Amino acid sequence: MPKMTGGQILMKSLALEGVKVIFGLPGVQTYHAVDALHFVPEIRFITTRHEQATAYMADGYSRASGEIGTALVVPGPGLLNASAAIGTAYASSSPIMVVSGQVPRDHIGANRGMLHEVDDQMVAIRQVTKWARRVLDPAEIPDAVHEAFYQLRTGRPRPVEIEIPPDTLAEEADVQLREPADYFRPAAPENEVREAARILAGARNPLIIAGGGVITSRASEALQKLAEYLQAPLLTTAEGKGALSDRHYLCLGSIRGDDSQLLGQHDVILAVGTRMTSGLSRGTPQLLKDQRVVQIDIDPSEIGRNFKNTVGVVGDAKRTLEQLHKALAAMTPAKASRKADMELTKAERVKTHRVVEPQHGFSAAIRAALPDDGILVTDMTQVSYYCRAGYPVYEPGTYITSSYFGNLGYAFPLALGVKVAKPETPVVSVSGDGGFQYASQELSTAVQYGINLVAVVFNDNAYGNVMRDQETDYHGKLGSELRNPDFVKLARAYGARGVRVKSPERLESAIKEAIGIDAPTLIEVPVGPMPSPW
Repeated sequence: MPKMTGGQILMKSLALEGVKVIFGLPGVQTYHAVDALHFVPEIRFITTRHEQATAYMADGYSRASGEIGTALVVPGPGLLNASAAIGTAYASSSPIMVVSGQVPRDHIGANRGMLHEVDDQMVAIRQVTKWARRVLDPAEIPDAVHEAFYQLRTGRPRPVEIEIPPDTLAEEADVQLREPADYFRPAAPENEVREAARILAGARNPLIIAGGGVITSRASEALQKLAEYLQAPLLTTAEGKGALSDRHYLCLGSIRGDDSQLLGQHDVILAVGTRMTSGLSRGTPQLLKDQRVVQIDIDPSEIGRNFKNTVGVVGDAKRTLEQLHKALAAMTPAKASRKADMELTKAERVKTHRVVEPQHGFSAAIRAALPDDGILVTDMTQVSYYCRAGYPVYEPGTYITSSYFGNLGYAFPLALGVKVAKPETPVVSVSGDGGFQYASQELSTAVQYGINLVAVVFNDNAYGNVMRDQETDYHGKLGSELRNPDFVKLARAYGARGVRVKSPERLESAIKEAIGIDAPTLIEVPVGPMPSPW
């Protein structure tokens, strides 16, 4: 092999592992890494306007494509700016690769006040990563990248980080690059599958709860086959929406806070890819105290975390569900269809939905505007909360949330990464006026790179959820009112389309129009105070 700089070794190693896009913000400690991309044309580099967006976009790219999203940042403030977005990927079990610079090798840990210095930044980043490593010798880069992708593609998918000082990126070395490996995600052990099958075969009235792990594992087909064999109704967490189509008679929709009576009717709960806290946070540990829980999860530390009466089945959701179906078929015949009963249950559930969405249905308007495979990314805002229960999802991976991390402002930049991964698929982000301004500058990124998503901004001139809570439960609003820009003019100033609509009907038509236009579009929807979605 000819000698290469550490930066060239890094980029060629990433390309071998299949990286096609890097979302980054270049700076002095990463010059040699960015410069190396001149020699690796198969990797596209997209520059953001804030480091937080680099990791959000990598996360969106990963979730939409099933590949590894990659972010590149400078050390210190760059990595710390990105850490909130890395935390979202961590909470959502999304595999992203983060490459960070460092201060020069001889200054690490010396506290001399070098540019962007943080005393051992790996201590901070380890809290939101599965694995992290510092590389000081360019000859170690191939092994480090290879190990990073092993961590990304085995076990529970979560972010990893590699940090490399600038002198290591600049130094030349004669190295042998590592070829990528094939990784197998195994089913749970046979004895665990057999015990789970025995419990489900003997269940009087089993219920399935499907979480984000079903989406991550691409396990929807296996889940549907098992649900139909058992004729077991199914609820999803917010992260699991779309694991089974909402059109399917067995899918009862997302878990709601008032579902304790429904859950109490089932003697066995099969939980797949979820720790079962989404939508069940009020009194969760007591909720299933009388039921048997069979929990399928790739992460053994999640087994029984929230419910003690749990039988663990540790393995990849897709492969484990396939083996569980086979084991059940050997023990018991398929159950008779409950389609008529389930359709009545679904109708009653819709009728008793406690939340009345304001103005009769913004979430319904968004659903009507998007095709089945259109992707909705929902921020921490009120209309998004209505969407958790009121927005039906028909295909896996077409509804994206921030999981338990709950980052305000994540939806728009994450949706940009989704659109980069799937440029031909309609992508809509839903934000409030407060959350959108966390990353509104990324309109520039969208225009520069032709990332033609549709960003819907509901504008009540407030952190509306906070204001309502303050006025309802405290001494009145304080710090929750906002003075906003003209969002339509803001979009146009960046070179994007800007549209303002005031009704669900106009919102539906505006989204449909925007989907067909070759430009990013911001749709502002002025709204007033909204009732609590809870």
